[in-house]
Amino acid sequence: MENFTTSNATFGPWTDRSMAYKLISTFLVLTICVLGIVGNIMVVLVVLTTKHMRTPTNCYLVSLAAADLMVLVAAGLPSVADSLYGSWLFGRAGCLCITYFQYLGINASSCSITAFTVERYIAICHPIRAQSLCTYTRAKRIILGVWVTTSLYCVMWFYLADTEELVYEDATVVACAYKVSRNLYLPIYFFDFGVFFVLPLTLSTVLYGLIARILFLNPLPKARSKNGHDGLSAGSKMNGLKCSSQCSSTTAASRRQVTKMLAVVVILFAVLWMPYRTLVVVNSFLQEAYLDAWFLLFCRTCVYLNSAINPVIYNAMSQKFRAAFRRLCSCGPRAQAKQAAYSVALTYSVAKETSMIESTEHFSTEMEDLTEGPDDLTEEPVTN
Repeated sequence: MENFTTSNATFGPWTDRSMAYKLISTFLVLTICVLGIVGNIMVVLVVLTTKHMRTPTNCYLVSLAAADLMVLVAAGLPSVADSLYGSWLFGRAGCLCITYFQYLGINASSCSITAFTVERYIAICHPIRAQSLCTYTRAKRIILGVWVTTSLYCVMWFYLADTEELVYEDATVVACAYKVSRNLYLPIYFFDFGVFFVLPLTLSTVLYGLIARILFLNPLPKARSKNGHDGLSAGSKMNGLKCSSQCSSTTAASRRQVTKMLAVVVILFAVLWMPYRTLVVVNSFLQEAYLDAWFLLFCRTCVYLNSAINPVIYNAMSQKFRAAFRRLCSCGPRAQAKQAAYSVALTYSVAKETSMIESTEHFSTEMEDLTEGPDDLTEEPVTN
């Protein structure tokens, strides 16, 4: 996280933070970090250990979960020690490494959100092209590129951060600050603000607007029967047409649900990061930075909450994730038997839907693994 410590030591009596601040900040941050770490680890484990969950969209969500884990561990947990002791406890090496991983997690999460937004746009607005572009292998390559690029970009923080001693009348406080002047690091702040916040949100707004036009404003396509003599009776044709139409409606509903869930992730990213990003920009133009401890706590808590809340969103809006979380928390022979029954039912459901969808919608079965559909509602008791 950006550190607002100035490079000039203040010579005066040292004022420690109040006990109320220490208790409240420690409880809030520690609770959010613990829950967020557990939740994001579960997201990673669910996707990596469950075969039908390994879809392109879920691949990007794993990248986002890994980035959120990095933010919580590198930014959230050290802030607990800072709140309690008021001084940096991790030495110079800890200052450099923790600052690096903070920015790496922040930037990688922003890029991951941008990546799955573009993937959603291609999958829904260009379904023919999506068959070759929205694949699991390509998603892994994109994620690898995101992490390599952001890792190299964040190397500069090894040269910008350093520990600093602030000498007061009655105490000497060590801080993890920046060793360059304010005029030098302000361009970096604004570049980060533009590339990793404004640009992703602008792109997401435009692309989700185009997605909404396709999913929510256009009428659902009707399934059409094919011409030709296939030897089937009129009743069989009617049943096949009805089943195909129902399957197309299910696919459209599933796409809507997936899009809603990912849109919520983007909206919360914008809302929860806004206080901190705004504070950084405002302080850049102030002669004396606004450093109220309680407001800083509010801004940082919003950032940590953004990194911890995504697993809650998946659990609330995706039955597939909800069922997978339950299976991950279950143990014993009975749970294993239920998991096997669920896998058989899911395989049959996906195979049945795939056989009835037109070729332009073939890729959508991967997307449906993320969310619920009418068939899933009948399978829910099996996973309890």
